[in-house]
Amino acid sequence: MNIILLGPPGAGKGTQAKRLEDSRGMKQISTGDMLRAEVKAQSPIGVEVKALMEKGHFVPDPIIVQMIENRIAQPDCGKGVILDGFPRTESQAEILDSMLKEQGLKIDAVVLLEVSEEALVKRLSERQHEDGSRRADDHPEVIHARLEMYRKQTAPILPYYEQNGRLNRIDGMQDVETVGRAIDAILDRAGS
Repeated sequence: MNIILLGPPGAGKGTQAKRLEDSRGMKQISTGDMLRAEVKAQSPIGVEVKALMEKGHFVPDPIIVQMIENRIAQPDCGKGVILDGFPRTESQAEILDSMLKEQGLKIDAVVLLEVSEEALVKRLSERQHEDGSRRADDHPEVIHARLEMYRKQTAPILPYYEQNGRLNRIDGMQDVETVGRAIDAILDRAGS
């Protein structure tokens, strides 16, 4: 089972991805984490990615898709993957579908955690109280900028997945367990 988990920063994607890793044996794949790992490892892709990032350029879709293809071929991804941070455009979604089809795979479901932005800003701003420190990206003005970037990056792919019946919307403002049960129900339907 391969899914895409969408939602703005702080919506609970990381929490739900961890739950799915533990309960279903799926593996979360964050393209940002993969890029940083490739750069750190100084792999051929990492060297190319580092040069692009240092110039302020985006990493081209074929490189990202190649990294995802290499990653899903690893044994720990045998029970499926949870994509986080990719795709962000319709062309990326199409390239991803094409690559997966060549591997005999597909995206079984796209789960969108919908949240109230006002409540999300409050939640993220208060996150500092949980661990006594404030992350640089938990300031309200930074949160609003991140939410705006999320809207611009994610909105274009929603119609693509909606038109082929793979988009599933969940009220992400519910408690963690309720959201988890909703995701499980979606995955159970998609897997049957």
